[in-house]
This record gives sequence, structure tokens and C-alpha cells, in this order.
Amino acid sequence: QVQLVESGGGLVQAGGSLRLSCAASGSIFSINAMGWYRQVPGKQRELVAGITSGGSTNYADSVKGRFTISRDNAKNTVYLQMKSLKPEDTAVYYCNADLGYYSGSNRFLKNYWGQGTQVTVSS
Repeated sequence: QVQLVESGGGLVQAGGSLRLSCAASGSIFSINAMGWYRQVPGKQRELVAGITSGGSTNYADSVKGRFTISRDNAKNTVYLQMKSLKPEDTAVYYCNADLGYYSGSNRFLKNYWGQGTQVTVSS
């Protein structure tokens, strides 16, 4: 079964740091773009940071200079290093990835979401 599994969320004080991880597992033969999104109740899910298979990155203006996205292709894992956290960063963070996978003798490409991990920043 192909899936994305996130870890690393939690409660932190303002100004603190957290690192989120998201590992892809299953019969995967390729991982293209990967990214982190976040969502608070009553609002749309928004892109926080993205990274291409070649390592090019992009960030939401609200996190530039504080968050860093990276990936380890050997481990099928994407990370989000978050520093100088603010209360407004509080949200459920979701991993997203375009995965190529095998099912029997067939190959498929599909976009996947992780289950989400809560990040809470206290003031």
C-alpha cells in the first residue's frame, strides 16, 4: 500500500523550532514534486513550501526565511525545518507528493496526501 506518513508535530513556544518529516512507502518507483501544506479550521489549505525532484524550492511569503524544505531521495522522505515559530503558524500540516508506483505489472502516477500532523505554537 502506497502512503505518506508524517511525524514531528507537537507543541512549541513562540520562537521555537520543530522539524516535520514525511516518508513515502510502498511499491514506489519515482517521487516527483513534494510539498507541505497547512490548514486551520474554517480556512482553505495553503501551500507552505514545495520542492521539485531536482531540488528547486518555493515558499509562502509568510514563512520565507524561517522554514526550510528539503528531501532525501534515498529515504523517500521530505522534511520541513521550522524556526522562529509564531502563534499564527499553528495549523495541521499535511505532506503532499506526486508518486509513481507499481501495482502488479502496471505503473501509475498519483498525487497523495499524508494524514496530517498538528503543530501548535503558544504565545
